[in-house]
Amino acid sequence: MNQSPGMGKRVILGIGDDFHLRLGKDHIAYAGMPAEDVYSIVQKKGSGYQGFAWNLFFPRSRQDITIDGVRVWVERATPEEIELRVA
Repeated sequence: MNQSPGMGKRVILGIGDDFHLRLGKDHIAYAGMPAEDVYSIVQKKGSGYQGFAWNLFFPRSRQDITIDGVRVWVERATPEEIELRVA
């Protein structure tokens, strides 16, 4: 279903900014736009020497995504920042 979660928390991330999705869930960071129609979000698990991360790539037209079981609605993505609503 292509519908905004509405009452979700509004989050704006610049490149490299970190956000914890929810207690017991992963962190994400914005990695920018490697191509004109593609944005990238980094999913980070753990921290410090025990942590690891990977890039997730999405077409700019895709707004409804799920990361670590958490629904995320992408309202806007530019090369400098991304605006999200987290359910």
